[in-house]
Amino acid sequence: MDQAIVEKLEPGMDSPLSAAVLARDRDTLKMVDQAVRTGRVTLAYQPIVQATAPDRPAFYEGLLRVLDETGRPIPARDFIEAIEEHETGRIMDCLALEHGLATLARHPGLRLAINMSARSIGYRRWVAALDSALANNPSLANRLILEITETSAMGMPEIVRVFMEDLQAKGITFALDDFGAGYTSFRYLKSFFFDVVKIDGQFVRGIHSDPDNQVLVQALVAIARQFEMYMVAESVETAREAAYLTAIGIDCLQGYHFGAPTIAPAWATRQ
Repeated sequence: MDQAIVEKLEPGMDSPLSAAVLARDRDTLKMVDQAVRTGRVTLAYQPIVQATAPDRPAFYEGLLRVLDETGRPIPARDFIEAIEEHETGRIMDCLALEHGLATLARHPGLRLAINMSARSIGYRRWVAALDSALANNPSLANRLILEITETSAMGMPEIVRVFMEDLQAKGITFALDDFGAGYTSFRYLKSFFFDVVKIDGQFVRGIHSDPDNQVLVQALVAIARQFEMYMVAESVETAREAAYLTAIGIDCLQGYHFGAPTIAPAWATRQ
């Protein structure tokens, strides 16, 4: 049994709920490990469009998918929590980066965002993959965006800050993912210099008719503008949400209203 799972659940190990959670996490880890061993890992691509020109994607996000035995993509939300604190989580970050860099190399006009955990900073395989790709093609750096979640970044702020400074000097862009969902210390936010902030979807859904979300998003927009960060709203699902967000000055929009993640985007299949 994975020791990290045991430690996480130890206070209530005798309860049926704890046993069920433990079994679920163990099964999820086994499923992901098996997918890694058999090469059933890929990226699904979702467009991030310009708010004032929604027919023009500004860039795409490469979202990690595990394929089950039938080839059906399983989204990261169904397994990421179970693997985040384990070696499997680091390997999945490496695979996301490797797939993303290969995609950028095949499509010179593409700009792509790839997710990573702050826990993968300094991980040997991840660093080697990035160094090797940039040595072969330094221009990839200017088209690569690394997304780090707010919760992950704030867990080790000094390490993240140095990591970002080193890679930004090479031309890589950084995005703070799920902005507003965690517990940002604004003292750290001031020193991070994220290039992009992605406003968490819980504040975006129904924003056109939700006064609370309107106040919260306007506050997040004011913070992003103060620090000169490009703003993306996540989980945009309706035209009315998109219209409101555009009116308050959001730069880019991402969500099912503009396109679902797909492992076979048109620009890839055309080539």
